[in-house]
Amino acid sequence: MQIEVQVRQISPATAQATARTHQVMIDRPLDKGGEDRGMMGGEQLLVSLGGCFMSNLLAAIRAREAGITDVQLSVTGTLETAPGRFSAIDVAVSAQTQDHALLQKLVEISDRACIVSNTLRPAVTLNFRVI
Repeated sequence: MQIEVQVRQISPATAQATARTHQVMIDRPLDKGGEDRGMMGGEQLLVSLGGCFMSNLLAAIRAREAGITDVQLSVTGTLETAPGRFSAIDVAVSAQTQDHALLQKLVEISDRACIVSNTLRPAVTLNFRVI
């Protein structure tokens, strides 16, 4: 199986990515010569990790009919230079629940099921934690 997306230039600094019927803009901030019409690629990488993980976590919660609601993530990447890259990414998970042990277990399961975290793990230190 393969997943394919399309990315095309739409202005001197802006690109548009299309996946299935969905589109997002990719751009640089004004202070970096962009038009600020969308997130930078690095920000989208963090969003991709958060989105993939969240999708798996919500599926795990639904499958178990767990009393876990209002799930929120804060995804923070630590930048290095020469070459520019993320050296670590921290995913802080919060939710409304009375069963924090179950939430922690589902976080671990969701991390292992996420194709983005599985792809990034060999190159970046990933930390998933319940707050």
